[in-house]
Amino acid sequence: MNWLLVLCGAAVGAPLRYLTDRAVQSRHDSVFPWGTFTANVTGCLVLGLLTGAVAAGAASSQLQLLLGTGLCGALSTYSTFSYETLRLAESGARFLAAMNAVASVVAGLGAAFVGVALAEALWA
Repeated sequence: MNWLLVLCGAAVGAPLRYLTDRAVQSRHDSVFPWGTFTANVTGCLVLGLLTGAVAAGAASSQLQLLLGTGLCGALSTYSTFSYETLRLAESGARFLAAMNAVASVVAGLGAAFVGVALAEALWA
């Protein structure tokens, strides 16, 4: 039954990623992929918070499958991040490509750490 939890989470996460991308990107007149960046950082924050909650005993492993693997796995997207970074580089926007790569890694890790710290503050 674990696969069903992952499936249900992903069924929400994938459309949420698409809608987030479209909503954020429509507000920016830029070739920088702000929508994917926002979805990925948000996914990292939620996953960090959830991981901290599970470690503190405030959330179950089933919730981790539903939200962590399913929702966050579908919400965040390494393939789109890679494609958009490559597209920026190939179109001559090498600086933006480098900034996307660096900012995505730094912000994603930072968001995950903030999520874990927040969970520790709430449930430790």
